[in-house]
Amino acid sequence: MFEPREYRACVQPTGLVSFDVQVEQTDLMVMADRRLVELTSELVHNARRQLLDHITAYPEFRRSMRPLDDPEAHLAEEAPVVRWMHQAALRTDTGPMAAVAGAVSEYVGRGLLEHSTQVIIENGGDIFLCTKVPRVVSIFAGSSSLSMRLGLRIGPGTFGVCTSSGTVGHSYSMGRADAATVVSPDAALADAAATALGNRVKTAADIQAALDWVRTVDGIIHAAVIVDETFGTWGELEVVPLAANPDAPPGRAGDADPVKEG
Repeated sequence: MFEPREYRACVQPTGLVSFDVQVEQTDLMVMADRRLVELTSELVHNARRQLLDHITAYPEFRRSMRPLDDPEAHLAEEAPVVRWMHQAALRTDTGPMAAVAGAVSEYVGRGLLEHSTQVIIENGGDIFLCTKVPRVVSIFAGSSSLSMRLGLRIGPGTFGVCTSSGTVGHSYSMGRADAATVVSPDAALADAAATALGNRVKTAADIQAALDWVRTVDGIIHAAVIVDETFGTWGELEVVPLAANPDAPPGRAGDADPVKEG
């Protein structure tokens, strides 16, 4: 059911405890002040129940590749995961499922913040983090020579850092970007926007137009795209050159201190 994720053994942010939680198809790596396995599992079950109950009532929520009509049906206060996904879809012109990993990560992360001063949730490469110190997230871009050679310095603060790829993994993309990464204080929005950004990139020649689009989406603070050996970026974060074997694994959050700038 779960793909091996050997990179997780490399992630050891200073001052935080790392543990994995798996519930059905949801496979999270969590970093917090202490092990909160039971609470994390409870939060994952709650998030999945919100989503599955809504899909049972509205099957198109799972299938649609565009924002859904009848918005009031998808904005219930008791189902924040569904509400965040729907709102992210409206802002990025995607289907709501484009935001599912980011929304679940944020729901779990915000729940854990009631018991931990810092939290990082990694959900298949889509990250929610609330950090008191700067972190560097490296960008995994498959077979590109730039893969894991560039990172974004994040925080302190609360952010979603999400990546879509047309060449890596099983998630559907209409583009061919090796990596399309988006950062926002809203993890569901970052996830949906990364999908929409990646959909716009078929070749390196499309990078600038795709970045021009993403900068029009309110709430996005940074974006980056890698296609083969071409890198494009826009936003307010620092891009950090990384060593060939950086401490921060692909698409994951690590401490900023060990990273040497070039």
